[in-house]
Amino acid sequence: MSSRVTDLHVARNIPLPAPALLQSEIPRSDEQASLVATSRDTIGSILFGDDPRFLVIVGPCSIHDTDAGLEYARRLASLAERLEDKLFIVMRVYFEKPRTTVGWKGLIMDPALDGSDNIPEGLRRARTFLRQVIDLGLPTATELLDPITPQYIADLISWSAIGARTAESQTHRQMASGLSMPVGFKNTVSGDLTAAINAVKAASREQTFLGVSEQGVASAVTTTGNPNCHVILRGGQAGPNHDRDSVRATREALEAAKLRPAILIDASHANCGKDDQLMAGVFREILEQRVEGDRSIIGAMLESNLVAGNQPFPQPLDQLVRGQSITDKCIDWETTEQLLHEAAESL
Repeated sequence: MSSRVTDLHVARNIPLPAPALLQSEIPRSDEQASLVATSRDTIGSILFGDDPRFLVIVGPCSIHDTDAGLEYARRLASLAERLEDKLFIVMRVYFEKPRTTVGWKGLIMDPALDGSDNIPEGLRRARTFLRQVIDLGLPTATELLDPITPQYIADLISWSAIGARTAESQTHRQMASGLSMPVGFKNTVSGDLTAAINAVKAASREQTFLGVSEQGVASAVTTTGNPNCHVILRGGQAGPNHDRDSVRATREALEAAKLRPAILIDASHANCGKDDQLMAGVFREILEQRVEGDRSIIGAMLESNLVAGNQPFPQPLDQLVRGQSITDKCIDWETTEQLLHEAAESL
């Protein structure tokens, strides 16, 4: 009798629909494709300094209630249209959440918010929601955490982030080299910037790696490199890094690495100590540097929702406050609207 050596700790292994099948089931219209392509080009132009507008990536920390998320999107779409001369606004539509230990991992992984982990349904809901946001005229932004996910939703994404926990990952750098949208790499949780700079270098070059085809088949993927990568300052364990000295040091480090000095600054996370009450002040400090003439700062990120703060989770779904985050704290809609109006007026 031979000893069992495989799947010792696997409870179940459920095949996913092929990416091409899901895209056919929830198709991308020509109008949606046009908005995605145009918005990606615009973000690229902002990165290269050809478009003078200030890029703002704003929205909920994570999407857990698509109805509330769509209400937020409607408000943001109206605001984005009014401020489009000075700001290019892209909505955060985050479906995957990295966890330090355990916790809810996002709408794709657990769409029912009950631990059932129905990933095929999560992918369908994510793709459907992205189409609804795009139909409002809003470009979308997300963090790509699992390297398989892009095959299912990347055609509906205008900008993506590689997070602080994965910026050092070779897998994610390789994945970014083949993505069709601009990609921002965050400094690490410790605050280290070198990993993000190295990531931009790696992602801009040709790579070959293990991936998944549109037919869902394991494959060897070869890329040409992504020319629209940049760094994101999000603070770290040593404190914030949105101040003038940190921005200058980042700019000099990028120039020394012969990279374009394009810096996006996150007003949330460690730059505000995850305190939503401080986020508006951090955003204003970032904006002030840009107004003073620092064009290396190409934009900022905000975590924003209908209702300020966050709420404990898990808890009974019928007790959740509508439009309030179940992950990181966010500023409320009224503060968001005020900040973006201030930004447009000061620019």
